[in-house]
Amino acid sequence: MAIKITFLGTGTSQGVPLIACNCQVCSSSNPQDKRLRSSILVESAKTRLVIDSGPDFRQQLLREKIKRLDAVVFTHEHKDHIAGLDEVRAFNYINKMRMPAYATERVQQALKREFAYIFAEEKYPGIPEVDLYDLGNDAFQIGDLMLEPVNVLHYKLPVKAFKINQFAYVTDCNFIPEGEKEKLKNLDVLVLSALRREPHVSHFTFDEAIAMVKELQPKKAYFTHISHQLGLHNEVNKELPENIELAFDGLQLIV
Repeated sequence: MAIKITFLGTGTSQGVPLIACNCQVCSSSNPQDKRLRSSILVESAKTRLVIDSGPDFRQQLLREKIKRLDAVVFTHEHKDHIAGLDEVRAFNYINKMRMPAYATERVQQALKREFAYIFAEEKYPGIPEVDLYDLGNDAFQIGDLMLEPVNVLHYKLPVKAFKINQFAYVTDCNFIPEGEKEKLKNLDVLVLSALRREPHVSHFTFDEAIAMVKELQPKKAYFTHISHQLGLHNEVNKELPENIELAFDGLQLIV
């Protein structure tokens, strides 16, 4: 079963351009240098879900003309990955459905703190209707899509990556345990974060991401969660091995 992947956003936590920055990337007129916060849309013949709903979620859904959504799946609790959850209220109203949201217990607690009004016992009229589902280490099914969690580390913070068929989405990390690497080897498509060139405490650098792709040996790899510090999209792409490209907002893949 083929799946369609749409990159809703490919930027780091502050997005690109960065507020008040005049660097060549933030000043670029190339649309591929404009990066909203990282998220993807995954579609099969019957099912449509997003992985993460960041601060740009509304803008991303409008841009892609998304009229129906079956679930939201969360990688971790950082603001740039959860801040847009309120926007699911549109689907509550238009599609007459409660929105399933899949998250670990730790991420669920963060959602309840950030969106206390959604999960309060006394409901305010018109709030989003969200049902939380536990996300552990076992594969789980949403519609006709089977997702296999992959455990990675964002410095010391546990983050869930996800494998769907021969595709995997790995964002916000700088360490993948050996046992989890086995799940990611020899894929058709691997998406991996590559923040910048300089060392970072919680993200793979450009060179580290390239080395990880060489180790895992996918047929094709795309980098995401990209900072303005990495450089201009077209120039950076020229530096990459033949089977690696920078993703960009709106890029679509069939896997």
